[in-house]
Amino acid sequence: MREKIAQLRNVLNEIIRGKEEVIDLLLIALAAEGSVLLHDVPGVGKTTLAKALAGSLNASFRRIQFTPDLLPTDIIGSAVYNPKDGELRFRKGPIFANIVLADEINRASPRTQSALLEAMSERQVSADGETYYLPSPFMVLATENPVEYQGTYSLPEAQLDRFAVQLILGYPAEQAELKLLLDRLHNDPAKQLHPILSCSEIVQLQSQVRAVRMDPSIAEYILRLITATRREPRISLGGSPRAGLTLSRCAQAAAFLENRDFVLADDIKKLAVPVLAHRLILQNQAKYAGATGASIVQELLKTLAVPR
Repeated sequence: MREKIAQLRNVLNEIIRGKEEVIDLLLIALAAEGSVLLHDVPGVGKTTLAKALAGSLNASFRRIQFTPDLLPTDIIGSAVYNPKDGELRFRKGPIFANIVLADEINRASPRTQSALLEAMSERQVSADGETYYLPSPFMVLATENPVEYQGTYSLPEAQLDRFAVQLILGYPAEQAELKLLLDRLHNDPAKQLHPILSCSEIVQLQSQVRAVRMDPSIAEYILRLITATRREPRISLGGSPRAGLTLSRCAQAAAFLENRDFVLADDIKKLAVPVLAHRLILQNQAKYAGATGASIVQELLKTLAVPR
């Protein structure tokens, strides 16, 4: 299993150059059964990374292009009249896939965005009084453009809390970008992908992650960090219990991918910003002063005693 994970990591690093930490976080989210919000400017490879991950897995993949006129039924599905027997039958929407790419998710209305809430939290959807379960594994990869505000809607707090991690790619280093240009002169590596992990292997990986041990002192460390975000005066809405559970599961995944069967405090420090920063709602005064969720989480980490 770990050999295949290493192979998957190498393939993704060949497609997205110079972003090893981002790719590690993406694999951690996959192993932790979490969804990912790719939040960055256009053209840095958000959609390419999502498609590369999907192409490297032997799993069903659907891409949903979010637009202002997209309806919830376009995502979940709807009842369709069958003229042969005169009955209505539910036709499943693109959400019924193992990997779902929600491209430019903030372009859809809040009503449409909310169609993902039940799917991301409970791995099921409800329509016409019936419950339909989603396939396993299930992962949402959503992209978001932070600089263009015309025709966009901010993601509601309830939806942000359902993303396990937020990834910011940023521009690659000069040498990495040069290598990227040379790689694309004659061939596109993203078009030559072959499945590395099957659905059953992903489910097995996620099961093994849940078996990773966590000392009670590490769990207390997580709780103290979450509690600190709730007491911080610059934050109007701190971390939820779901945030603590997600940080715990991602730490287990990080430990497993580093060939350990126990969680370290360093795992919590590594994951605190990508797991917590996007969930925090800052006071307006803090925003105007230049504070960010990431900077506050880093400050809080420095004030907490690290368990031995």
